[in-house]
Amino acid sequence: MSGFHVLWVPGMDHAGIATQTKVEKQLKDRGLTRHDLGREEFIRKCGSEKDLTQLRRLGASLDWSRECFTMDEQRSKAVTEAFVRFYNEGLIYRDIRLVHWDCHLKTAVSDAEVEHIDIKEKTLLKVPGYEKPVEFGLITIICLPSGGRLGRDSLIFMGSLLSTHLMDASYQSYAMENLLLQSLVLVVSRLLLLMTPNDFELGKRHNLEFINIFTDDGKINTNGGSDFTGMPRFAAREAIVEALKNQGLYRGAQNKEMRLGLCQRTCDVIEPMVKPQWYVNCSMIAKDALDSAATSDGNKKLEFIPKQFTAERRRWLENIRDWCISRQLWWGHRIPAWYATLEEDQLREIGAYNDHWVVARTEEEARREAAEKFSGKKFDLTQDDDVLDTWFSSGIFPLSALGWPDETDDFKDMIFCFFWVARMVMMGMKLSGDVYLHPMIRDAHGRKMSKSLGNVIDPIEVIDGATLEALHKRLEEVKDFPNGISECGADALPFALVSYTAQSDKINLDILRVVGYRQWCNKLWNAVRFALIRLGDGYSPPLALRPETMPFSCKWILSVLNKSISKTVESLNAFEFSDAANTVYAWWHPALASERAHAQHALWVSLETGLRLLHPCMPFVTEELWQRLPSPKNYERKASIVICGDRNGTVLASVKCLRALRAELLEKQKNERLPAFALCENNVTYEIVKSHELEIRTLANLSSLEVVLKGEHAAPAGSAVETENENLKVYLKVDRAINLEAEQEKIRNKIAELQKQKEKLQKIMSASGYEEKAPAKIKEDNVTTLAKILQEFDFFEKESARLVAETGSI
Repeated sequence: MSGFHVLWVPGMDHAGIATQTKVEKQLKDRGLTRHDLGREEFIRKCGSEKDLTQLRRLGASLDWSRECFTMDEQRSKAVTEAFVRFYNEGLIYRDIRLVHWDCHLKTAVSDAEVEHIDIKEKTLLKVPGYEKPVEFGLITIICLPSGGRLGRDSLIFMGSLLSTHLMDASYQSYAMENLLLQSLVLVVSRLLLLMTPNDFELGKRHNLEFINIFTDDGKINTNGGSDFTGMPRFAAREAIVEALKNQGLYRGAQNKEMRLGLCQRTCDVIEPMVKPQWYVNCSMIAKDALDSAATSDGNKKLEFIPKQFTAERRRWLENIRDWCISRQLWWGHRIPAWYATLEEDQLREIGAYNDHWVVARTEEEARREAAEKFSGKKFDLTQDDDVLDTWFSSGIFPLSALGWPDETDDFKDMIFCFFWVARMVMMGMKLSGDVYLHPMIRDAHGRKMSKSLGNVIDPIEVIDGATLEALHKRLEEVKDFPNGISECGADALPFALVSYTAQSDKINLDILRVVGYRQWCNKLWNAVRFALIRLGDGYSPPLALRPETMPFSCKWILSVLNKSISKTVESLNAFEFSDAANTVYAWWHPALASERAHAQHALWVSLETGLRLLHPCMPFVTEELWQRLPSPKNYERKASIVICGDRNGTVLASVKCLRALRAELLEKQKNERLPAFALCENNVTYEIVKSHELEIRTLANLSSLEVVLKGEHAAPAGSAVETENENLKVYLKVDRAINLEAEQEKIRNKIAELQKQKEKLQKIMSASGYEEKAPAKIKEDNVTTLAKILQEFDFFEKESARLVAETGSI
């Protein structure tokens, strides 16, 4: 709307864990599992879940012809390419480490997907897979035999097993000697939650398998003792307590403060498990991302808005750990790594030998690499079953959405805006503006919206409204909506969210505030409808206003409008969206002047401009009302408010072109005032430039400006030309001879650029199936664009001939 070309690409990621969880729940309701469907059919079903309805319903101005999805062919190709490049540079590696394990999902999850809750005392929590709540916040007191060492028959344990303040050094020495006793103690302690993270690390160093006493789904394996093998972990805990009681070893339990990790998506209690996984070495690329915020010469490659996020991002990157990117799921990008099982291998389990992995873009490429790596040896290749963390796919989305790794025109022209900030900046900079960080939307009480809390609100429920009964079916917590959610419409919701953004890092969304803006939409509708009646049926607005001829009341309302325009534009340019929304909101509240002819003009300008200011926040109601406004006579009305243009843009473009010509022609004599000439292709452009003749002459430092319509006047001799678009050309006249070769070179470059545009457009229009499949509107726009290109060709060819003729006469 400000005259700039903007691209907003519609896309979505595949939400690996969330989508797989949802689809598996649907299958469970039908008595099925993903294994009943098989991997291929399960993936197909997950892919059918994608839906961009919310964005469409919100009226977002996206280029829907570019709609993309992280699991589509082009994005999948980009993900594979990124993985292979990172691996070949040593940035991706495989290692056996302690990970956060979700027994319900049977996969590792990232730190960011684990929510920690502080428990002060005995607490009952519902855990997936268990019918009754599970006890937490207790420490169990147990008695274990010491074999008569240290003059004691038994020792009492409560708290961290290996902490020095609970066991003297001599018993620690005895326990280290007796690995069998230590293993027993470690396993029991693990089950009874007597351990701390330091104990896990110590167990790893002594190569004890106590950490993995659970199977992937959280049942006791053979490492946990034959009496409890196959039992779910929390059921086994109760059974161990009973066994200790039966043997006289149980000494009770007492309240114990603890921090418990829960998976955000399933609310399952996270288990620390030692697993082989793929990792990204973040230290080097994090350094590159840190350096992007400030360089040695003080220039910033990236600037963060709001600014407080710069320090937060720095802290995050400075303390970053290597990133576990593998997930034990089916839905996602399968890791492009193949394991070679050699005929001579003693261990046949996949992954047994870490150096048997090969990473490649395809299986064929992997087979060639393996044949070279294991020359002369027989082997079988098996692709890793794991998939990549969704963040890995989404991290390169700004690149892949515009065609990377292919060298597309879009990709070369792109401006990077990394909304998935930290990882996206790291990956984007490694593989390849400003970064605006929007707030996180929370519930009215400031809590993060999550499935585990049952407080997630669907935007469609706010737009269309939702009954209390409908909310109960989907949400666990509906106390904030005793009467359901009122229908708010698609304009009130985005305006409310934008007006909230002064909160910076979060929006505590109160639905009643959205309802308030819905009511304001009704007032806006009624106000404009009333104003249209005052304009009258026969009213035709002028192409340009003459404020100096207007009465004071009209000048006053127009001055208020200008202040609102300035404040809104300044706020938008500074990414202060809340200030912009509040400025526009305030503009629509003062009383409007009602004196007849001049008042009508001021009223029309106020309505038309005010609707355009409001349009980015309220796209539907402003479009509908703008379409109902009368248009100036002999004016080609645009199809939509969003492309109606900005008159000031034409004025500023004229000034910009004339200044560019001055800098080019005058060199050192930059203050010399010269006559200029503006050639307009149509009446609308002529009226706009003519009505702002004084401003253009002043800002461009001209001695005079002549504004003419095409065909009415020839270009003055000794003039250099600059073109803004097909509707406006400006000339600057100099007293001395102009540089013919430089001007001709400029024209040749323009013609070459037009030739590229023409060929590209003609290729599209001549493509197979274009006439049958392309929408009528697209075909119509292409014909119009081609006509404009040909018009520009004609103009520059004539300009070239004019320059030759003028030079020949000198």
